[in-house]
Amino acid sequence: MSKKVHRQGPLDVTIVLLPESSIMSLASALDPMRAANRVVPEPVFRWKILSPQGKPVQLTCGLEIRVDGDFADVTSGDALLLIAGFNQDRHADRTFVARLKKVARRFGVVAGIESGCWLLARSGLLDGRDATAHWEELEDFAAAFPALNVRADRFVTDGPLWTSGGASPTFDMMLHLVREQFGSAVALDVASVFVYDETHAATDAQPLVSLGRLGEHQPELAAAIRLMERTIDRPLTIAALARRLGFSTRKLETLFTNRLGIGPGKYYLRLRLTAAQRMVRDTPLSIQDVALRSGFDSLSAFSRAFRHHFGASPLKLRAELRPK
Repeated sequence: MSKKVHRQGPLDVTIVLLPESSIMSLASALDPMRAANRVVPEPVFRWKILSPQGKPVQLTCGLEIRVDGDFADVTSGDALLLIAGFNQDRHADRTFVARLKKVARRFGVVAGIESGCWLLARSGLLDGRDATAHWEELEDFAAAFPALNVRADRFVTDGPLWTSGGASPTFDMMLHLVREQFGSAVALDVASVFVYDETHAATDAQPLVSLGRLGEHQPELAAAIRLMERTIDRPLTIAALARRLGFSTRKLETLFTNRLGIGPGKYYLRLRLTAAQRMVRDTPLSIQDVALRSGFDSLSAFSRAFRHHFGASPLKLRAELRPK
């Protein structure tokens, strides 16, 4: 929708913030609304922040956010934004999910941001619909909710139910909301407040590595990294990578060494181990499953490589992260 929609009064937005959320996800939801109110003559957004029990919320960075009330008191509005991060199942019990299912129909848009998509899925609201999740959780999200059509898009809108895969896609999603409600000119003005070039479409795939301007200035290197991303669980030899890309092995070696200061083999291994570290740290997957998903057929070889790179075995890292 490109034409400005005339409304009576500002859009009424309720943000439900769970503990262990990301400050960037919260900012990506809040600041586009703040900026929209700044670039138009009259405020077009009004919002409040709630938490599951009405208590202050501690984010992953350690910052504590004061809230305006309890999710149990929510009634209705134009948009309901659910922001969650780690351990969403611990912070949102069955009562929360039942309440969400009940009140969702009273909002024009209901969006799950980062792990907020899990809350929507647990409520059954996403059954039969398209949805996305953070790229680290896509496979597990699809397995947990087979009634959904899970897509690797940056954000997905399916009728009134929206899902976003992370902080940056949430910013894009909020610009989409601004554009849909108030027109493209306002959306451009909001993006300009943040010196933000909106180059991503909703349907763009979520990347494992954010390449920045590397894709523009070094497209061959960017293509190589993207191919490595897609084959983490079934790694190719460097020669096979070069063939798939239409390069010589020597050219591939030169691309990585000159630009990144590291050979393609070492970079590929680092990419796989970084993905493995995230799975060890953030998922309940067994160490054997983590090894397989990061392209290691041998558990002992995986453990050796992991210990050499991170200074601790995967089992030790997981033990250190468990609550005492």
